[in-house]
Amino acid sequence: MTRWPQGPRSVPLARRALRRALDDWGLRDIEDVASLVLSELMTNAVRHAHVPGREIETRFEATLGSLRIEVHDASENRPLMALPEDDAGGGWGLPLVDTLSEKWGVSDRQGTGKLVWAELTTGAAHNHS
Repeated sequence: MTRWPQGPRSVPLARRALRRALDDWGLRDIEDVASLVLSELMTNAVRHAHVPGREIETRFEATLGSLRIEVHDASENRPLMALPEDDAGGGWGLPLVDTLSEKWGVSDRQGTGKLVWAELTTGAAHNHS
């Protein structure tokens, strides 16, 4: 698990950490999709789950045939997926995560807050965390 400050600069830093993990695990083939999913989840946490004095945490786990991306934050506010209006400048994050991942969801976590997770198919027979 890696902790990140509650700010937009943490999004590319988390993406870089994910890319290093995928490289270590031999999963470069899903790097673009996984990076986009992580970016959307991190951006949601930065924008909508800000809790003063608390950080965002990420966890990546590769298992047999899948990659799990988790973003933990201290906010109790759960994200809602709704399609934005055609002229909306944003709001496409969760619909994009829904399209790119096998499944995703929001779960309780130990302590305050929640974790938002997504699972992607890797096609690889790895088991790392």
